[in-house]
Amino acid sequence: MIEFIIPISPITKKNHQQIFRNHKTGRPFITPSPQYKQYQEDCGYFIKWLENPIEHKVNVKAVYYMPTRRKVDLTNLHEALHDVLVHHGMLADDNSRIIHSTDGSYVDYDKENPRTEVTITDL
Repeated sequence: MIEFIIPISPITKKNHQQIFRNHKTGRPFITPSPQYKQYQEDCGYFIKWLENPIEHKVNVKAVYYMPTRRKVDLTNLHEALHDVLVHHGMLADDNSRIIHSTDGSYVDYDKENPRTEVTITDL
């Protein structure tokens, strides 16, 4: 079991995307916002370093404590967290062969201490 806390206000990736056009082809493409990119980098300070990324089935339970009571999609929070875990080498990938479940995850409110509490257990 791996447990850690990311003491940063959770942010979704989907609600902070930007659309740009490729300067050569003119085709539009979507990229994460500077706010999300900063969040992704800041999370790295709190994620436990593993010698090798996890490549087997796990349950990734995440409890997201938001700073406001505004509605937020749990799936969007999961997408952002899972991408962060892959980016920082904790998970080899965020597909269903590795993140087999997210049982026990939920969103709550804590104005004074927004954070994400993560528990990864082997299946």
